[in-house]
Amino acid sequence: MSHQTGIQATGEVKEIFAKARNGEYRLIKVVIENEKLVLGGSKRAAKKWDQEWDSCVLPLVEDDMPSYLLYRLDTTNNQGYEWIFLAWSPDHSPVRQKMLYAATRATLKKEFGGGHIKEEIFGTVKDDVSLNGYKKYLSSQAAPLPLTAAEEELRQIKLSEEIDFPKESIKLSSTSPTEVKDLPKRIPNDAARYHFFLYKHSHEGDYLESTVFIYSMPGYKCSIKERMLYSSCKNPLIDTVEKNLGIEIAKKLEIDNGDELTSDFLYEEVHPKQHAHKQAFAKPKGPTGKKGGRRITQAPGDNGDDD
Repeated sequence: MSHQTGIQATGEVKEIFAKARNGEYRLIKVVIENEKLVLGGSKRAAKKWDQEWDSCVLPLVEDDMPSYLLYRLDTTNNQGYEWIFLAWSPDHSPVRQKMLYAATRATLKKEFGGGHIKEEIFGTVKDDVSLNGYKKYLSSQAAPLPLTAAEEELRQIKLSEEIDFPKESIKLSSTSPTEVKDLPKRIPNDAARYHFFLYKHSHEGDYLESTVFIYSMPGYKCSIKERMLYSSCKNPLIDTVEKNLGIEIAKKLEIDNGDELTSDFLYEEVHPKQHAHKQAFAKPKGPTGKKGGRRITQAPGDNGDDD
């Protein structure tokens, strides 16, 4: 709900909000009095935002009373200047006041315009709403989430291998004539590879030549670097072959062992079996072994008696 407590801004507050959004003020303080959002103080900009933060903000926060402070940055977005919303709720303030201010925060943001607010900070001690506190907040927001043990191990492996993608390139390895029976022998068991195989076969009486793309990756026998490189380069390679070379790829496969590439496997992958169509509705057959009872029909006026 936009007005959880029924408290709304006075005309003075709405007016100063309008001027503030145009950059006229550096700081605006708003408090709740007599069930209204009223102006508690304001300051105009005189220096850069970080040069006057503490001198503007800290004198206006009281040790025992909550308040709202809106502090203007020098940056802008598509709606105008960007602002920091400081919700001040000191530890020693009355519980009822804390609850009232917490329940009215959404109202204040709506009155001011949420699109102008870049960050929202909650403070209970002055250091929270100081310039140093704001910088700590930004640092905490930018910090990555803690890694699991497995993720940290992977990160260390990546760092130790010094992955450098721009220097890598895809090179032609072999163009040996290959039939289906020879295909498993072309798949290395200790390194990743891309393969383009011209699959010559018959399907429903027609002779076909289908290009099959095979990405072979023999599991963890390959380094993290190699697995990442091959995984990252696969789609760009396919796009280049299809779009630039005009080669239509009938099927894309990923395998970890060349033994999988049997004739039956390739055929079923290129021509997957369709789901069986539902049979047309047919009358249920009668009991086996004997005929069903005869159906007697009568002509009009026939009572069925013998002459």
